[in-house]
Amino acid sequence: MLWGVGEPWSVEEVELDGPRGKEVLVRLAASGLCHSDEHLVTGDLPVPGFPYIGGHEGAGEVVEVGPKVEGLAPGDHVVLGFIPSCGKCPSCSSGHQNLCDYGALILEGKQLGSGESRHHVRGEDARLMCVLGTFESHTVVHEYSCIKIDNDIPLDRAALVGCGVTTGLGSAIHAAAVQPGDTVVVVGIGGIGINAVQGARLAGAEQIVAVDPVEFKRTQAERFGATHTASSMEEALPLVTEITRGAMARSVILTIGLVKGEHVAPALALTAKTGTCVVTGLASAMDVTATVSLLDLTLYEKHLRGSLFGSSNPRYEIPRVLSQYMKGRIDLDSLITQEYKLDEINQGYQDMRDGHNLRGLIRF
Repeated sequence: MLWGVGEPWSVEEVELDGPRGKEVLVRLAASGLCHSDEHLVTGDLPVPGFPYIGGHEGAGEVVEVGPKVEGLAPGDHVVLGFIPSCGKCPSCSSGHQNLCDYGALILEGKQLGSGESRHHVRGEDARLMCVLGTFESHTVVHEYSCIKIDNDIPLDRAALVGCGVTTGLGSAIHAAAVQPGDTVVVVGIGGIGINAVQGARLAGAEQIVAVDPVEFKRTQAERFGATHTASSMEEALPLVTEITRGAMARSVILTIGLVKGEHVAPALALTAKTGTCVVTGLASAMDVTATVSLLDLTLYEKHLRGSLFGSSNPRYEIPRVLSQYMKGRIDLDSLITQEYKLDEINQGYQDMRDGHNLRGLIRF
């Protein structure tokens, strides 16, 4: 957990209340170390207060349910979705569960519905990353955040699907709408970008260019389906021009750990006429400007769009992705570069910063 911006992660004893109403007590098996939690440390993702328990990519077993919970029982296995989905708000009911109205509350970090806290540390109420707090062995969450899965699916692999895997796959398949024969550029090969590469391959892309300054990540991208690599967007420009005979890429997907306004113009330069540039990576909340050639945008009818959770519906997509994994069509095993114990979390994030991991995993 964090006690303030710029602080290291601190391992603490948590006093945990039991679930009430529509809440669920979950014993977690594993949690992914996602870059989004790093934004809490840097302050790029501002939160209303501390202490703050991190983690939003986890899976585990239901231990206890509140009296108003429907459809879940002790013993069920669940993936915790970092975007709640109520199924009733305008977004959910129109097929956009990733934009559920309850998503507006996830950085508040308090229990959905009640606004209370069930986690207490050193006598203080603690907030939860994405109202989940998966950097702990047990957590109390709302049933809207729980997606039931088959009990034969390995929970350490299922944990990854709560954020990075589904976000990356969906960025290519849903947001970019990659089609067979397309040329796709993925910029930033981390936990999300590597799955955007995998998603583009699954969608039938003919040429996939993986862009990252770290050689290890470029090499891993080739294992997941990249046909070409480059160390920067500037280096990728002549490459994409050559392999497309000047037509450029139908889709460019920005999955950089911290997207900046200056990244948009070179990404659009890689994008074809009527093509789509998808911004999936998070930017600082304070960064409100972007460099864009508006003339280029108009004359070539290029599309610039954002994507949250890969524009995927979590209650549909998470079980579907896991089914494809169990059938050998999606690779989750190779994503886990290194596992850590909970008290090694700061080393895990240093390894992420240094470019050593596709995805680090905490195993409880």
